[in-house]
Amino acid sequence: MHVQCRLELVYDSARNAKVVARSLKVDDETYITTRVRGRTVVAEAKAESFRSLLHTLEDYLACVAVAEKLLRG
Repeated sequence: MHVQCRLELVYDSARNAKVVARSLKVDDETYITTRVRGRTVVAEAKAESFRSLLHTLEDYLACVAVAEKLLRG
């Protein structure tokens, strides 16, 4: 079985979206891809199972939290 998920994270400016996406790019691998569309960071994740997808998303969102914390200073 293949599962996938798309996250859209909207920020108050395109600059902030780019900063967050740039910090997440280092974690991009075959399971998740990140791109910016205006003020929105779009992440698409794929996995072989729900459990694997959940693990990928947990890791990714932890990195998002750190990036957002750095934006706030």
